[in-house]
Amino acid sequence: MGLWHVFYEDWQMECCGTPFSVGDEVSWPLLLLDPDTVLGGGWRDQLSEVAGPVEDVGGVRMVREETGLPVALGADPDAEEDRRPKPGSRTRSAGLLSVERHGARWPEAGGRVRAVQVLTQTWAETAPGSRSYEPVAGRRGLRAVERCPRWFTETETE
Repeated sequence: MGLWHVFYEDWQMECCGTPFSVGDEVSWPLLLLDPDTVLGGGWRDQLSEVAGPVEDVGGVRMVREETGLPVALGADPDAEEDRRPKPGSRTRSAGLLSVERHGARWPEAGGRVRAVQVLTQTWAETAPGSRSYEPVAGRRGLRAVERCPRWFTETETE
């Protein structure tokens, strides 16, 4: 049994999720993401390491971690070449575990929720009047809560 930090994006919860509380047993399909691609990067304190054999499950490359945790390996959609490890090989990778409820299906990881934190992130326009936004480095925080909200609001401070 391990302890993992899992990132559950607000839109995934609002679309297809079931709110959960500290102490609940949950089961989620997990995807290992490059932490530098999530909200401006800088997630070094939230990384999980997975190690084990790589297998193909219905077209999804997965690692069944040595503790039994099943994790799908994400691919860079903009890359010219798929750099994920090939089925039949072994891998050791570190990344941000994320709940993925859309697209292909793969085995879910189950466990007990030990803590819930809500992420707040500041965004800024990429250029004045562009209406295109990006996360502001160093302007986010984690707030401990007892239960995951079903709906998230957008305000000047969130």
